Amino acid sequence: MTTPLLILIAGPYRSGTGGDPALIARNLERLEEAAAPIHRRGHVPMIGEWVALPILRGMDETDAADGDVMYETAHRLLQHCDAVLRLPGESAGADKDVEIALERGLPVYHSVDEIPMREDVAA
Repeated sequence: MTTPLLILIAGPYRSGTGGDPALIARNLERLEEAAAPIHRRGHVPMIGEWVALPILRGMDETDAADGDVMYETAHRLLQHCDAVLRLPGESAGADKDVEIALERGLPVYHSVDEIPMREDVAA
């Protein structure tokens, strides 16, 4: 494999936080911790919240309440992704990401170590 994969990192973001901003921030940190190892394997990491949060900031309350921007953004991103890394933890959104990936025939990894190293990347 010489072409980098675009890999969606899926895991808890709001789940289990009770809306606590500190816990939500910690969940985002956990998602982001997987980004550098994916990059080291020669691929492009993607987290749906990296795209969805600026969208939410640009919406008024009526637009934001008109649907779940987080889920919709992840769904749209998965049309461009080559694989999913599913991190541990309960998350309906991450489970939906996996479901969509499997429907599209995309690989779903449960550990960074399962992701293939690009051939042209030094180990």
